[in-house]
Amino acid sequence: MWFFARDPVRDFPFELSPELPEGGPPGPWVLHRGRKKATGSPVSIFVYDVKPGVEEQTQVAKAAFKRLKTLRHPNILAYIDGLETDRCLHIVTEAVTPLGAYLKARAEAGDLRELELSWGLHQIVKALSFLVNDCSLIHNNVCMAAVFVDRAGEWKLGGLDYMYSAQGNGGGPPRKGIPELEQYDPPELADGSGRAAREKWSADMWRLGCLIWEVFNGPLPRAAALRNPGKIPKSLVPHYCELVGANPKVRPNPARFLQNCRAPGGFMNNRFVETNLFLEEIQIKEPAEKQKFFQELSKSLDSFPEDFCRHKVLPQLLTAFEFGSAGAVVLTPLFKVGKFLGAAEYQRKIIPVVVKMFSSTDRAMRIRLLQQMEQFIQYLDEPTVNTQIFPHVVHGFLDTNPAIREQTVKSMLLLAPKLNETNLNVELMKHFARLQAKDEQGPIRCNTTVCLGKIGSYLSAGTRHRVLTSAFSRATKDPFAPSRVAGVLGFAATHNLYSMTDCAHKILPVLCSLTVDPERSVRDQAFKAIRSFLSKLESVSEDPTQLAEAEKDVHAASSPGMGGAAASWAGWAVTGVSSLTSKLIRAHPTAAPAETNVPQRPVPEGLPAPAPTPVPATPTTSDHWETQEESKDAEEDSTAADRWDDEDWGSLEQEAESVLAQQDNWSTGGQASWAGQTSNPGHKSQESDWSSWEAEDAWEQGWQEPSPPEPPPEGTRLASEYNWGGPEPSDKGDPFAALSVRREAGAQDRPRQS
Repeated sequence: MWFFARDPVRDFPFELSPELPEGGPPGPWVLHRGRKKATGSPVSIFVYDVKPGVEEQTQVAKAAFKRLKTLRHPNILAYIDGLETDRCLHIVTEAVTPLGAYLKARAEAGDLRELELSWGLHQIVKALSFLVNDCSLIHNNVCMAAVFVDRAGEWKLGGLDYMYSAQGNGGGPPRKGIPELEQYDPPELADGSGRAAREKWSADMWRLGCLIWEVFNGPLPRAAALRNPGKIPKSLVPHYCELVGANPKVRPNPARFLQNCRAPGGFMNNRFVETNLFLEEIQIKEPAEKQKFFQELSKSLDSFPEDFCRHKVLPQLLTAFEFGSAGAVVLTPLFKVGKFLGAAEYQRKIIPVVVKMFSSTDRAMRIRLLQQMEQFIQYLDEPTVNTQIFPHVVHGFLDTNPAIREQTVKSMLLLAPKLNETNLNVELMKHFARLQAKDEQGPIRCNTTVCLGKIGSYLSAGTRHRVLTSAFSRATKDPFAPSRVAGVLGFAATHNLYSMTDCAHKILPVLCSLTVDPERSVRDQAFKAIRSFLSKLESVSEDPTQLAEAEKDVHAASSPGMGGAAASWAGWAVTGVSSLTSKLIRAHPTAAPAETNVPQRPVPEGLPAPAPTPVPATPTTSDHWETQEESKDAEEDSTAADRWDDEDWGSLEQEAESVLAQQDNWSTGGQASWAGQTSNPGHKSQESDWSSWEAEDAWEQGWQEPSPPEPPPEGTRLASEYNWGGPEPSDKGDPFAALSVRREAGAQDRPRQS
């Protein structure tokens, strides 16, 4: 029977990369890239080939193997696995790059900053302090070649080949025999007697001075070059000079050197070092300290290295959310760091956290998610949006906090393209109808109209036909002037979605009534829209063959392209009214729609900004444009066409109460405000409540053809008898002057109220 010996190198769970070696510290070690066979995760592998006749060097390599395996410190190269055979030594560590190669690449890319260097040197000095003060070990090989950098930009101390005990129980320092390393030896070692008075850390601190010189000036040509600091920052020069002083007795202990550099104005006294130190101790920090830290972190991330943000800050943010109590405060820095990630990495690391955050009952987290949705919406797929995001977002429509309701409305601009048929055409329209008709905040009603106009192209053809005309008509009668403007602009932005019959019978009558609106901005937009619709009707009248082209989008399926085109018509309402909403919320937290006061009217695009004037909640005598009697008549005449108010909202508001009752912490202290709005519980069920959305006649009842007119009274002049094309009489007055006369007469006839 034959037995075959197994090859330990072949069975080793790590393998070398086929790429060329990266080099390594001067000596027998060669650094290779590698990976773990099972997972493919990257590692670094230091390889030493055992050769005959170099037993002393082999012993040094084996000592380095042992030291690295037993020493554990965040700033010392992390040992993962190893292999020792008669032919070779393999040391597997975390994936790292030699410091020299790293600095060269960063300098060529123009990304090298002093912040990185200050923290990197801080880490190396801290590693030396650990070796000397805690382990009584002398590194004996501090130089550029003994320092490595991981993927997060963290500097790690390696090159442990020539380490020895500071207590002298392991013999003296091993002989190096490599000229490239001997040039870093301090001058006192040239004293053959060895009687120079020095501390145990003196030699390593001299070598630290050599490392600092190389970091800022490149490879050290000779020891005499240390006299010229070169490009070393001024704040570091005094401390550097202590390191390379001729007297070894005055070279500071590594711990004191760190303390000196961290003093006010010191090289290592900056935000980047402070951030890293906090992250290293974040597990033992108080919750209040963590909150403050994350609040201030996002301001500094722009000046931090990208690799540091991706590989050090991001894991801490994810951990703080998953296991800590950081809450909404981690969102801003989390999304800021997310910009550095690729699509696949973002999907893997950020999206699961976002989905989980939407289910939170923390109001602050919910509103911040809505405010920053633009940063992650492109990474959300449609199934995730419809099944895990939208069901939680719609709770915001029922929230008693106006700011959350407003942000929920705005978020629909981003979510609508990803919503399915039921969520978009049924659920969302149900909430939009309620907000536009019932919400107490004028800017929220305005933004609801704006959002409906922008997402109109995503709606199904049947939903567009039932909803858009009635919704925008309702907006034109809103007491909040920007809502009326939004209704006009909504008609204009969705003009291609209406038939010619609807334009003539439904839309133009509504727009014409706005030509006598008390607000100039409403009148101006109404005239523009009227001219646009009249031009469209006139072109079809002159050439009936254009009818099919003009109505091609009326019955077409939802077209996402139009959503982008509508983005320009009412952006002022979504952005400009946002700050206005917060002011109104603070000033009138429970004001009814008819009592809303506007401190400053938003200006539509293309109009000059008027002086800030208060807008009355209900149209009153302003610019002699209409009387209160006419306003009442107009409202009575148009109620048949406005079906948003005719809907029975009892079932929806009962649903709102049940949601708020189940999640009382979402609306603490605010449920009472819903009680006054709840309809009679005896109303019809929700299914029958929304049946009118399916019945077209319910939305068009007020726009039926009028009955045949009665013959005119005797003596009435025909239209052809008037001089339509002739010059206007010179004494012609204001065409609306009669309105003013009637208003004054009506005011005199009405009894005065005390």
